[in-house]
Amino acid sequence: MTPPTANMVSVPIERLKKSLRAEASEEPPAPATGPVTRETQIIAIYGKGGIGKSFTLANLSYMMAQQGKKVLLIGCDPKSDTTSLLFGGKACPTIIETSSKKKLAGEQVAIGDVCFKRDGVFAMELGGPEVGRGCGGRGIIHGFETLEKLGFHEWGFDYVLLDFLGDVVCGGFGLPIARDMCQKVIVVGSNDLQSLYVANNVCSAVEYFRKLGGNVGVAGLVINKDDGTGEAQAFAAEAGIPVLAAIPANEEIRRKSANYEIIGRPESNWGPLFADLAQNVADAPPVRPKPLSQDGLLGLFKGESVGRNVVLQPATFEDMCGTSQVVKPSLEVVYDTV
Repeated sequence: MTPPTANMVSVPIERLKKSLRAEASEEPPAPATGPVTRETQIIAIYGKGGIGKSFTLANLSYMMAQQGKKVLLIGCDPKSDTTSLLFGGKACPTIIETSSKKKLAGEQVAIGDVCFKRDGVFAMELGGPEVGRGCGGRGIIHGFETLEKLGFHEWGFDYVLLDFLGDVVCGGFGLPIARDMCQKVIVVGSNDLQSLYVANNVCSAVEYFRKLGGNVGVAGLVINKDDGTGEAQAFAAEAGIPVLAAIPANEEIRRKSANYEIIGRPESNWGPLFADLAQNVADAPPVRPKPLSQDGLLGLFKGESVGRNVVLQPATFEDMCGTSQVVKPSLEVVYDTV
């Protein structure tokens, strides 16, 4: 076999150089100027346990789907009750539970194992460990790792709604805010101190991570079980966030929700309320909130309701031990320094 000469080697190299020069001389295509075909809004919803996040999200996601949007609802509460209203009370297999069973069987988790749909709404539950058997926040992190393996970032939804506990400060529950995993946060509250305390905590977390370079903002407050006393509206005004909807304290709503009925249907009496909420959620920009101080939060309520007029009286040794304190001379030797 004849060994290649220097001339034979140089020919392909010259061809490659010409090809690269020709490619470099071509003008790049013009940037796209048309409308964006689909951009997923990932929205994390926070609130005190039992305040009505799951109720709000089930009806909101249902209304969005009826409006032609592709919606994914993800429950991030260890109770795994976010999707129960959507599925008529039926429990949804959780990602953590399913992942454990599949791993023991040597199998891979598939989308159909953990994601289910009803009337255009796609939904799943991350789940969490049993009581005393693990960290709920770590369960959240594991759940999102599984979602990424399933192709979460390629699914092309219009909206992804994440249901998070707001009164748990464990790091895993702050994941969307800390890691910019969502564009905006919505808080659900009512006209009571505890739910607004949680809402204020969430605003504080958002502001904290914004100072560290984060980009997540608060889109607004949903007032659930609104009795018209006005504390939640006052909180929103002080915190600089809009009220996206006020869902009244209504017996029909309470009864239907208890029976796992969706009221956020276009044809229902409450359809217009949830249609407006869906539009407000879509349009509300993420803003930097102004968290209130503890005194500022208490100031939203009447003094007799929150004990604002109580004076703190320090306890004494006599109070604690039931006897007078005997002052004994110290046996400590103190040396003068030279």
